[in-house]
Amino acid sequence: VSVLFKARTSSHISAENKLNGVSPGHTPLGSQSPSLTLHTSFPQGQRRESFLYRSDSDYDMSPKTVSRNSSLASEGVTICLHLRSVRSNFTILANVSTPTVNPRATLSDQQYQQLALDTLEELDWCLDQLETIQTHRSVSEMASNKFKRMLNRELSHLSEMSRSGNQVSEYISSTFLDKQNEVEIPSPTLKDKPMSHISGVRKLSHSSSLSSTSMPRFGVNTDHEDELAKELEDLDKWSFNIFRVAEFSNNRPLSCVMYAIFQERELLKTFRIPVDTFVTYVMTLEDHYHGNVAYHNSLHAADVTQSTHVLLSTPALDAVFTDLEILAALFAAAIHDVDHPGVSNQFLINTNSELALMYNDESVLENHHLAVGFKLLHQENCDIFQNLTKRQRQSLRKLVIDMMLHKLNVLFNSCRSVVFICFYRF
Repeated sequence: VSVLFKARTSSHISAENKLNGVSPGHTPLGSQSPSLTLHTSFPQGQRRESFLYRSDSDYDMSPKTVSRNSSLASEGVTICLHLRSVRSNFTILANVSTPTVNPRATLSDQQYQQLALDTLEELDWCLDQLETIQTHRSVSEMASNKFKRMLNRELSHLSEMSRSGNQVSEYISSTFLDKQNEVEIPSPTLKDKPMSHISGVRKLSHSSSLSSTSMPRFGVNTDHEDELAKELEDLDKWSFNIFRVAEFSNNRPLSCVMYAIFQERELLKTFRIPVDTFVTYVMTLEDHYHGNVAYHNSLHAADVTQSTHVLLSTPALDAVFTDLEILAALFAAAIHDVDHPGVSNQFLINTNSELALMYNDESVLENHHLAVGFKLLHQENCDIFQNLTKRQRQSLRKLVIDMMLHKLNVLFNSCRSVVFICFYRF
């Protein structure tokens, strides 16, 4: 600090020496160099440019900044000393009468002009340093704090909308915000639930409107039966338009596709599945897919089920799988994303969700889809496997679990993508 002060205030001392008749080559600093003269790079009267509009290189390359590189505490002390020097120079320039300063008349015009430039440079340096150590920091802090307050407000609103919104708010708050800026999230209302209870399963009733004698042609009620029939002609092709099927099936693509496939493969007859029970189950299953989830909805489930059907129909796989294995594969495809919340396994784990706790952070969603799919079989008139033997039922369940946990449903989607690429390329 002492060295910096001597260097920065030497110009003021030189001016006072001139005022008091001391020769320019002699200073009270002894071995220190004579006056340190710094010239401004802008004409007098021009407004100084704020550091906010300069690049960082302007400061990095500035000799005065390099020479004054010090800690925050020492910078504060140095600035105070320079401001005292500025004040002293000002009293000379303004010809203010003080007991220790001589009047302006003793200064020549050249000396007066030089002292004014030195004082202006001194004041500019002080302002630059104050802005650098205070304003620059406070601007970034203000921007950060304002953003955090806005995010806090939005997340607070989101957390009040639903349980999932509360989990999203907690995750964002714990991941991206500082501890002192935590979002004020209301504590969720906890309900006593046995761990054996599978969340997401709702009690629905479709049996009253269904019977074997009044069953619709494609398993769903629709006003576009002819158009739907035309679309289902491509059921065995990769070019099958699932979106058109959803449009003509009264937004029941999974129920329609499942019914058409099981009829074509005669699985209802082979495993003695009552038609009304089958339709009741697939409609209940489809109702447990969330329409507000962008991708993992019933349209996606219908697409995967139809893709599985086409894959199993390829000549290379003819007579490779048993009817029970085909039944298990189609069933797994149909339930593989049921009750999907629209978030990933990692998100559920990070937010300590109920599902992650129930399944011990291991394949959370896959286990949940399996649990819901099999749990729905216990609903009224939904047990499509009621006429299977105990051994068949156990084998089917094991096959479905293996396929789901080993993500064979991803393989089905990948195969379809490969076929599409080959088709359009060749």
